[in-house]
Amino acid sequence: MTRDKRDFLILGDIPVADWPGVFERTAALKASRARGERGGTLAGKSIALVFEKASTRTRVSFEVGVFDLGGHAVVITSQGSQIARGEPIEDTARVLSGYCHAIMLRTFGHDRVTALARAAKVPVINGLTDQHHPCQVAADLFTVRERRGRIDGLRYAWIGDGNNMAASWIEAAGMFGLDLALACPEGYRPDPALVAEAHARQAALGRGSIAISSDPRDAARGADVVSTDVWASMGQEDEAAARQVAFAGYCVDAALMALAAPGALVLHCLPAHRGEEISGDVIDGPQSAVWDQAENRLHVQKAILEYLVAP
Repeated sequence: MTRDKRDFLILGDIPVADWPGVFERTAALKASRARGERGGTLAGKSIALVFEKASTRTRVSFEVGVFDLGGHAVVITSQGSQIARGEPIEDTARVLSGYCHAIMLRTFGHDRVTALARAAKVPVINGLTDQHHPCQVAADLFTVRERRGRIDGLRYAWIGDGNNMAASWIEAAGMFGLDLALACPEGYRPDPALVAEAHARQAALGRGSIAISSDPRDAARGADVVSTDVWASMGQEDEAAARQVAFAGYCVDAALMALAAPGALVLHCLPAHRGEEISGDVIDGPQSAVWDQAENRLHVQKAILEYLVAP
């Protein structure tokens, strides 16, 4: 490579000053695709898409995105590769670096993607870990920008588990100085160190806030954007019954949305369990931006791929 390798493991791996350009490029790529145009910025380049977790949106959006940009996607599942037989992730990184121009990994512990990035000679993208989901929150922020014309000056609410999505939203609040209120049950709150880091960044910026409570009504009250996720993520299936009890009252339904600002947007990273973390009338209703949000994974990831890989 002719320049230093850049990875995208957390939102902050792309500097705040570069995000407006990434979002502008996302909008341009979305518009060009709507016109039936196909790009060539990844022509002659192959991108490895490695899945240790099952996927619908991440796999399809990355595979189609690489195709749209003129590149070739190589899809690798753990069961269909030597990863399932215990090959070290560092060895996988070294081999794939010799074949491909970038690697996307969707996995469990965040240590897996950081180890891959340390050993790889090409850019590495975090398609999801148990601790962070930067591609999704980048798409969420772009969706808000698309619908509201900006991401600042709005009140954001997170309702549910203090999981990887909550973590990336907290990071975004620190980076961009957003006002974020989270409602999480006791025992399911986000990492205090991550919250403290975001608070410090907001203090340096002189704007933004992060509030955490156990009452979804407190978080939703006056919110311009209300986000949620399933109560039990992949790998937490054995906790599902306990989580059903802990998250009772955390459903984003019409009553909760009545507390939000008029015309508030609803986001959900999908898949959704209607009647649990979100009601059917809300996710399918006029305030839902969920389907634009899902589509925007494709467009924002194309912009990120160009940022990391294209010359």
